[in-house]
Amino acid sequence: MSSSNSNKTSSKANEKPGHGIRSMRSTTAFRVVNFELYAKPNIVIMSIGLTCFGIALGYIAYMRQKYESMGYYSAIDKDGKEIFEKKKSKWD
Repeated sequence: MSSSNSNKTSSKANEKPGHGIRSMRSTTAFRVVNFELYAKPNIVIMSIGLTCFGIALGYIAYMRQKYESMGYYSAIDKDGKEIFEKKKSKWD
């Protein structure tokens, strides 16, 4: 019984706080398929990605506001596509 306790404590001694799943034994295939679980976070790449994502969202919002200010509105076509149509008065 004491030998199993010593094995558990020795494996716990190698683990460090914050290692999470990286400290567990796994196969190479599992590590290849789930690369994100084992890669350390890279702040530079993450900030570049967030900046690009923010720019894309800003551009979409700008284009939508631009069309709406010109008098267009978004409508759904028969095929399910979103189209922008000019607002028409019932008197036209």
